[in-house]
Amino acid sequence: MSAEEHERVTTVLLADDHPSVRAGLRLLLETADRIEVLGEAADGQAAVQQVRALAPDVVLMDARMPGTDGIAATRRIVAETDTEVLMLTTFDLDEVVFGALQAGAAGFLLKSAEPSDLIQAIHRVAAGDGVVAPEVTRKVLQRFAQTSGAEPAEGSGQTEPPQHQQLSELTPREQEVLAALGRGLGNSQIAQELFVAEATVKSHVSSLLAKLHLTSRMQAAVLARQAGLDV
Repeated sequence: MSAEEHERVTTVLLADDHPSVRAGLRLLLETADRIEVLGEAADGQAAVQQVRALAPDVVLMDARMPGTDGIAATRRIVAETDTEVLMLTTFDLDEVVFGALQAGAAGFLLKSAEPSDLIQAIHRVAAGDGVVAPEVTRKVLQRFAQTSGAEPAEGSGQTEPPQHQQLSELTPREQEVLAALGRGLGNSQIAQELFVAEATVKSHVSSLLAKLHLTSRMQAAVLARQAGLDV
């Protein structure tokens, strides 16, 4: 992480339908270094509206909320803004989590995560990294890999997801960045490995996501692992 990023304040929106949970998160984050809570939302629709109005760096999004749920809100936020979504969930095998990753969430943590892990995850997501609860990383990636990509049409002879066929459209440098994502590296680590600026890495990530029709670096990491690029 660069000195500038180390000093930068990360702005956060809290989205959870339980006031007590929001109060607890606010209390924790307001005592953390370099984090500012901009606002709260009690449902997904309010979260989308608050993101549009406040433009936070990160939304801590509850997976299940009344009305517009966390998945639908995440999909809209990722599609319409530059705000990253970090999903919080109670259960490590919650089906909603997989939907959230497909919707473009930067990652997820269990609500039982240690405060220090939550704070670190917020900063990492704001810096452009993906985060998955360490307790279930392997299960999540395996499950997401199984469900990502379109099913081949019957009789089409297609055996690879469309994204795999589009890997050839990536430049050599973009393929290197994709492989690094598959190894779980963050932007600063990729920049050091490839001897380029972090801004250049972010540009490559944005470009390869667009070419592969993906919405998050987590999806790109799964694709890299599926394609064997992470070795």
